Amino acid sequence: MPETQTGREELLRTENLVKHYPILGGVFLKEVASVKAVDGVSITVDKGETLGLVGESGCGKTTLGRTILRLEEPTSGAVYFNNENILDYNPEQLRNLRREMQIIFQDPFSSLNPRKTIGHIIGEPLLVHGMGSRKARNKRVLELMEVVGLRKEHMRRYPHQFSGGQRQRIGVARALALNPRLIVCDEAVSALDVSIQAQVINLLKDLQEEFDLTYLFISHDLSVVEHISDRVAVMYLGKIVESTTSGKLYKKPLHPYTQALLSASPLPDPKAKRKRIILKGDVPSPIDPPSGCRFHTRCLFVRDVCRKREPEYREIEKGHWVACFFAGTVSN
Repeated sequence: MPETQTGREELLRTENLVKHYPILGGVFLKEVASVKAVDGVSITVDKGETLGLVGESGCGKTTLGRTILRLEEPTSGAVYFNNENILDYNPEQLRNLRREMQIIFQDPFSSLNPRKTIGHIIGEPLLVHGMGSRKARNKRVLELMEVVGLRKEHMRRYPHQFSGGQRQRIGVARALALNPRLIVCDEAVSALDVSIQAQVINLLKDLQEEFDLTYLFISHDLSVVEHISDRVAVMYLGKIVESTTSGKLYKKPLHPYTQALLSASPLPDPKAKRKRIILKGDVPSPIDPPSGCRFHTRCLFVRDVCRKREPEYREIEKGHWVACFFAGTVSN
């Protein structure tokens, strides 16, 4: 089981978490296959840290985040929060858990009810959980709006009256309403302009320091993840293939897939050049993933063993975990 190197107390841990979506067919609609969106993922997140989760579109990042929160019910595995397996929780326990775990959705517009004012949207979690009087809830809403950089007069406006960056700030305020300990940021800045991305990222970092928050930050943008994350986990076709501290991953990636991802990331210096690794073929279908190493169909360094056996997810260096037979012996 991978151990974090932050020296902090563990908050979240998944063990062999699996989420398969059944495909039904035939006259009696029996299961004929399944989409293996998440297929045996084990990660840890410590209190007060940010774990970045990166990978190509369709690799299972969002499904993993939603399964951890039990917005999607897992097929098998375990999710430990504060050393308790939340998959054993009954509906009442799960309702109370919602105060501790929140999510910031990818699309800041579709995640907000267009028929309700911002004041109602931000205050709704307080109302649902029966926290405080109406006056107390309004006071809390105003405090949250101030924290995320919104003004008092915005309280009675509707989502369509705000810019994308402002709508994402509304989503952040709503996520903070119940004083959660863990927030899953699902592509929280991908729909925003670059300048607004920087503002929201800086806001998230400030809020983390002020409220001792823990983030699972899901993104396909490697430069954003580098800026905000303490550790990074790389996901491919439903599995984690590499994880370590942000500094180590960006300086010395050991998995060929991570090397390819980083080679595609743009550099801020227009004169700087980086050797581009072009992956061959398309991402295989999660309905029928390849045998052995799932990356072998696109890997530039593939060998016979890669096609036959699945590599063990092992610690190559202290705090650096990789699922590759030849990790560290191949490079870009």
